[in-house]
Amino acid sequence: MARPGLAMKLHFSITAAEELRERRGGRYVLYSVCLEGFLLGKARYSQLRRWDAQLRHLFGSAVPAFPPKFYLAMTKSMADERRSQLEQYLQNVTLDSNITNSDVFIGFFRKLQQGHVCICISSLNTVFSCLTDCTVSSFCFYDTFEIQTQRAFLDVYLADGSNLRLDIQTSDTAQRILEVTFCKMGLSRELIKYFSLFFFQDRDDGALSVVKKVAEFELPYVSLQSMKELHCKLGIRKWYMDPSLDTQLMDCRASLNLLYIQAIQEVKRNWVKPTEGQMQELEFLQKNANKAKFLELIREMQFYGYVRLDPCICDYPEEGCSADIYVGNNEINCCIKLPTNQTKEVSFKINRLRSWQVTFLGATQDGEEDTLELRFEYNDSGTWQWIILYTKQAFLLSSCLKKMISEQMMKAAKGGQEMEIKMPESTKNRKKSSIQEKQVVHSGFISRKTFLVRPNEDNCVFEKIGEEDL
Repeated sequence: MARPGLAMKLHFSITAAEELRERRGGRYVLYSVCLEGFLLGKARYSQLRRWDAQLRHLFGSAVPAFPPKFYLAMTKSMADERRSQLEQYLQNVTLDSNITNSDVFIGFFRKLQQGHVCICISSLNTVFSCLTDCTVSSFCFYDTFEIQTQRAFLDVYLADGSNLRLDIQTSDTAQRILEVTFCKMGLSRELIKYFSLFFFQDRDDGALSVVKKVAEFELPYVSLQSMKELHCKLGIRKWYMDPSLDTQLMDCRASLNLLYIQAIQEVKRNWVKPTEGQMQELEFLQKNANKAKFLELIREMQFYGYVRLDPCICDYPEEGCSADIYVGNNEINCCIKLPTNQTKEVSFKINRLRSWQVTFLGATQDGEEDTLELRFEYNDSGTWQWIILYTKQAFLLSSCLKKMISEQMMKAAKGGQEMEIKMPESTKNRKKSSIQEKQVVHSGFISRKTFLVRPNEDNCVFEKIGEEDL
């Protein structure tokens, strides 16, 4: 089932290119394909090219250009260029929901995640990582999980900690898992667009840390196996950033209950900021199990319906400030602790944001964890400036920003507003959208900083790797 909204690139990256040797002696390059920093699987150029041919047969010019073949032995710079081009291709191909909802797209990533795309190897010669000088940690798992399709049990957790145990196939996608969950809970399929699956962690201090939103074509069972070290759980939560959309779910008893238990937990975990008087009213309504009135009241409270990120570091208003981040209702709200120990609350409105990008920075000083940043370009009193947030949840924050913009466009379309839209390059030649957006927004992902490139490095040659081996 296609989800409505603004098409934006998914956070695909190719974090490594490995030179491998087949049993017969030939060599080839295997690319590690990651989504939001987590490994989905590994594939060869030739396999990606065959997949592109299948997509092109179905969708024609809607499929972006695929990186060309090289007919000479590849140098290191050529190999890095190809890795970058493949990365861009994977990001651009997700702009068209017709493609991402197709059996060809979903089938390829199902096989990729199960490890069926990878070729059995006899030895590993070299790893060329695009994360120069970065250690591999929780964001990139280089093990290939070869999981055959079979029956299994999968626990899906609700906001109150209870869970539904589902009888599934290990090859079931997140969309399929969500449909099965809805069926078991008695929810209508028409309401599925308001919810999503997430991987999350229950921290020792009682806080909830949302790791990532699960893409519809991901295989949750397989992903949980690859994320064992993070001790993640799979949970269902509402997936919209505009609190007023609660009203679309109030007539269904099952969806009302989902909203209610999530709201209670967000109050307990200090995601919502009621006043003392509001807290007393909430407690009274909860005691009397008046769920509809409870939700009606809590929608008036600060940060209801927001996603709270783990504490992080920002460079606003100066370097090294710690911040608590709340994202929702068309803003990024930062509660910033200044070096003077004073606290400053700043609201960055989504309609004053022009672009943002997520960047891998490398390992922290202790080498235990990769560092991510999300920087966004913001109009502050008529002047554009970059604001930087250093957070391991940068991909989640980016997903929230995309969701808010998507909801704005949907609301504008329903209201009949005309807005100017600047289409991405890959969609310029397609049929023009009837929705025109005034705010021009670009988002991106950078897998390495430019200062990590060393122009005086030797331009090594893959002497025995020909295009036919790839």
